Amino acid sequence: MTTPEAAAAPAAEAAISLDGVSRRFGDSVAVERIDLDLAAGEFFALLGPSGCGKTTTLRMIGGFDLPTTGRISLAGTDVTLLPPHRRDVNTVFQSYALFPHLTVLDNVTFGLRRKGVAKAEAERRAQEYLDLVGLTGFGARRPLQLSGGQQQRVALARALVNHPKVLLLDEPMGALDAKIRKSMQVELKRIQREVGITFLYVTHDQGEAMSMADRLAVMNQGHVEDLGAPQRVYDRPATQFVAEFLGTCNVLPVTTDASGARLPDGGLVAVAGAATPTGTGWKIGIRPEKLQLLPLVAGAAAPAGPNRTTATVTEVTFLGASTEAALITPWGSVLHAFKQNIGTETVIRPGDTVEVSWDASQAFFLPPSAIPANDPTSIPETEAA
Repeated sequence: MTTPEAAAAPAAEAAISLDGVSRRFGDSVAVERIDLDLAAGEFFALLGPSGCGKTTTLRMIGGFDLPTTGRISLAGTDVTLLPPHRRDVNTVFQSYALFPHLTVLDNVTFGLRRKGVAKAEAERRAQEYLDLVGLTGFGARRPLQLSGGQQQRVALARALVNHPKVLLLDEPMGALDAKIRKSMQVELKRIQREVGITFLYVTHDQGEAMSMADRLAVMNQGHVEDLGAPQRVYDRPATQFVAEFLGTCNVLPVTTDASGARLPDGGLVAVAGAATPTGTGWKIGIRPEKLQLLPLVAGAAAPAGPNRTTATVTEVTFLGASTEAALITPWGSVLHAFKQNIGTETVIRPGDTVEVSWDASQAFFLPPSAIPANDPTSIPETEAA
């Protein structure tokens, strides 16, 4: 099944289409029957931990690896068996792969000159893209005279100057320090908007994916576990793996019966827009920033109403802009809560007993096991707003 958001994204002919694509290495399954469509001009991120199959998927799209089964199309043309140089795709790798003996300008013009583009035209186009990536005046330098961030910009200009229909980026910021990575995220999104081509960005960094991508797919063990706009996937993840991979998530067990879903202490649980699930093994997820904490007076009655429980504060950590609290429930589940330090928050200390509550619109049910591959939960974008 395909979610409404996944089906709606490529309104016209898909820039990239994967139909039942798998890749096996002997008995090992790297990618298992992925179905995926990327729209023209879309910034799409493939996100997941090491070994989940995201780079193998990128390599198959680029022609560096062949699928065991399935079909890969670019703008409606079957390219499954075509070599890389016959696909209208360019790739930016983490290593950048610049020629150290060539100048920046010569690195960028290299592909154009091999295609037979006249020197003057190649240099004009190369300078245009060096200007685009913020390297005006750097054409005469050599790669070793540049910082890591500048080398990445050269690699990006070299890939874009050929006007590919799709640009593949394989963890291109992995070698950069945190500050440069942050600035490059803004720059990369700006560049993608200006050139208007499809970007497929592979990363294990959740922040990168959520800050830049129009849509993202979370992969796990060769499967796509969830796919959609970043806010929807964060606010309404399809599985427990997705919930815990995208940031921090409090996951609590629930039991379900005719009266509804209940926490281990018997408290009712409500999730806005969701019916009470049936069967065993269901859980509820709440992000730490969504929890509300209220100190309880000793001997006070247990909190009443849905989406409430009690917990004991075990640790409080001041983080500057925010404070993080760790808590433990009466049945032994560990909770985490984040609060912005705006000067009006209630002070809590280790050992305090607090009422923990959350709004029904900010919680989500999680199924007892991973939903089958390519069958992420069907949740319209409007529910995540």
